[in-house]
Amino acid sequence: MARRRRIAYRRKSQNRFSMFLVSLVVVMILILVQVGSMELQSKINAKAGEAALLDSQIEAEKRRALEIQEFAKEVQTKGYIENVAREKLGLVYEDEILFKQEN
Repeated sequence: MARRRRIAYRRKSQNRFSMFLVSLVVVMILILVQVGSMELQSKINAKAGEAALLDSQIEAEKRRALEIQEFAKEVQTKGYIENVAREKLGLVYEDEILFKQEN
C-alpha cells in the first residue's frame, strides 16, 4: 500500500510539473504572438503614413495636370501668341512704329 501511495504521489507531482511546462509553453507562445502583432501594427502604421503622403502627392499632381491643361489652352490663344512674339522675339506689326528708350 505504501508503494501505491508513492507511485500516486510521483504521478501527481509529474502531472503538476507537466502542466507547469505546458502552461509555460503556452505563455511563451502568447508572448511571441503579441510581440509579432506589435511589430505588424507598427508596420501598418508606417505604411498608412506612406499612403497618406502618396495620396497628397497624387492630389498635387492632379492639380498640376489641370494647370498644365489650362496653360495649354491659354497658349493657343491669339493674344498669348502676340505677347510672346512682342516680348520674347521683339516682333511688331508692319504698320506699327516701335520706340525704344535710351539707357
